[in-house]
Amino acid sequence: MPKQYKLKNYKFTLIILVAALNILGIMLVGSASPGDQKKQLIGMLSGLVIMAIVSCIDYNFILRFSWLIYLFSVAMLVLVIVAGEDSKGAQRWFKIGGFQFQPSELVKILMILFFAYYFMKHEEKINSIRVLCSSFLLVGILLALVLAQPNLSTTIIMAIIFCAMLFVAGLSYKIVVGVLAICVPAFLVLMTLIIQDRVPFIRSYQIGRIMAWLYPEDYPDLAYQQQNSIMAIGSGMLWGKGLGNTDPTSVKNGKFILEPQNDFIFAVAGEELGFLGTAAIIILLLFITIECIFIARKAKDATGRLICCGMASLIGFQSIVNISVASGLLPNTGVTLPFVSYGLTSLWSLYIGIGLVLNVGLQPKKY
Repeated sequence: MPKQYKLKNYKFTLIILVAALNILGIMLVGSASPGDQKKQLIGMLSGLVIMAIVSCIDYNFILRFSWLIYLFSVAMLVLVIVAGEDSKGAQRWFKIGGFQFQPSELVKILMILFFAYYFMKHEEKINSIRVLCSSFLLVGILLALVLAQPNLSTTIIMAIIFCAMLFVAGLSYKIVVGVLAICVPAFLVLMTLIIQDRVPFIRSYQIGRIMAWLYPEDYPDLAYQQQNSIMAIGSGMLWGKGLGNTDPTSVKNGKFILEPQNDFIFAVAGEELGFLGTAAIIILLLFITIECIFIARKAKDATGRLICCGMASLIGFQSIVNISVASGLLPNTGVTLPFVSYGLTSLWSLYIGIGLVLNVGLQPKKY
């Protein structure tokens, strides 16, 4: 519910950074897909309103409904699997008129809220077997439902966010080292099994993307988008070819990348804005992530700190994955670039998350 806040505690720096990045994204979306630019602009303006409203609601009041938030998340993910829109072999969206809603994007934010509450409630026993197992079970349900859509990339991002929040909540370094000692060799074994097509929960098209990433010359039909993205980024050189250019060899004009306004928007940025443009995007994303962490450090309680760190991990890690895919450092996935890629569900969800961070900033700890 609304409280009396001091204007001096409102983090306008974070708002300016987010707005600047979003405006840059709108220009890139307009160049890559002119028909979507107006929608993205409406998404930004409505997102700013949503952010302002959420920032004025006490996050502790919202967290009173944590279990309802969790059950609502599960219900949405189940419903989209049962009655969602089937597109290209995946059921990840609800179609309402001309608008598509992707529940997993909102669930990322709801998951941050729920586990901020859950880890705070069990703060003193965070390293106990009971708390760790129960938290793994709770997040496992969400991850399994997202994976079933199928949406492996979002599943991985959500798992990373959960791990980051668990670490911030006070997970013992001994446990972290032990898990890494197990996970590193397990990952190598998993990659070997994936290459041999012996992992049941990895689908054939996902194996194809991994193989195309490892051996692009042997899988030209699967690797062409990522390879074209790499060439597009390099072709922009320092200054780029300019927004809205008519060069027939560009990725958007030549249709060398399908739907460049989404997952491969960074390739458009590299080609049209050059090194300086991509550097600006990376710097803005970095500053937004750091600003969330700075607000976390001044949060009045563990819950606020976890909300801010959860958002920082979401924006930071999702940006790393998207940019790494566009530049060929990771296999092709379906992850958007925060505040830059086209997508209203993603944009609104991110603005809700930023609104929560701003509310944490409005309630700093008293020294």
